[in-house]
Order: sequence, then C-alpha cells, then structure tokens
Amino acid sequence: MNQVKQDFRLILVPFDRNTNYSQVITCFDTLTDLFTTFHVKPSFMTEFLPIFLMNSHTPSARDIIGSSPLIAIENEEPPKLIVDPPLPEPLAQGRVFIQYRTENLRILPVFGKGALEVSPRIGHIHITVDDAPWHFVDASGETIILVGLEPGVHKVLIELADPTHKVITSETVEFTLPDFKKSS
Repeated sequence: MNQVKQDFRLILVPFDRNTNYSQVITCFDTLTDLFTTFHVKPSFMTEFLPIFLMNSHTPSARDIIGSSPLIAIENEEPPKLIVDPPLPEPLAQGRVFIQYRTENLRILPVFGKGALEVSPRIGHIHITVDDAPWHFVDASGETIILVGLEPGVHKVLIELADPTHKVITSETVEFTLPDFKKSS
C-alpha cells in the first residue's frame, strides 16, 4: 500500500483560562517538524493544551484499498500477512474469531499454476489448529471462525499461500479458551 502523507492541524490553547484565543499551527508531518521549524523544545507543549488533531488530507480510494485490480503491477512488493489476536467477547463465549488482512496479495478462490501470472498477486490462506496433521483452506478473505474447541490453550497457524498452495509467509496466534460453562 502507498504511504499517505499525513498533514495535520494542531490547535493549541494556552493553559491560562482567562485568555480567549487559540494558536493554530498547520501543515507539519510530525511534532518534531513543528519543534524544528519554530526552534522550540517539547517543553513548549506544557504551556498549551492541545485540543485536537485534524487530518487535512482526504485519502484517495487508491490510498485506502491499493492499486486497481484491473492494472498489472510491475515489481510488486512482497506479500504480508497481518493477524490480530482473537476477539475477546466471542472468545469469552467459547468461540474464536480471528481477523486478518493481507498486503500486496488479494485473497481470492483462484487456484492453479496459471494463476501465478496474475497481477496484482492473488492467493488464499491455510489454517492449522493445534498442530493438526491437516489444514483447511480459506479463500474468502473474511474473519476466521472456529467453534467446538475444548477449553484450554490453543494455537492457530495461518499461512498465506499462492494459488499452487506454496506457503509465502505465516503467523501463529496463541490463546486460551476459557471454560465458559463453569463461569455461567
């Protein structure tokens, strides 16, 4: 994904409550840039109350969802797999909901050697629960949902694979499933 330049507007109000004005400082990438530009130290912030940070750049569709799937990408970045821990509320009820996302690879139900030539890159995930000798495949791109596990410690291996099932990268999620029947 492209990195979006994040300009911001920081409104600073002096701590003296009798003063009825604010100072607006705008168009800095970071507070470090602000401090460098005005030759002030971070202690300067102790004299003011920051009110809010407002992004003055509206990200484009490409900034958010990446390149169009209709145009080939030259020199694609390597795929990445980002996996979150299970959602706490369903976990407390004995269900495992694991959200994930990918970068530089679209999850689609397309398989076979010919699909290796597709750009942007496509693939799917393999899911292995508790070191089982088998795994299942998911090409939906949706939240992984596991039910029926016994209470206790578990681990889920999530592998990002190409259309020929060759593993590209993986992440493991470990969690403890509470005995929700005892706590009811």
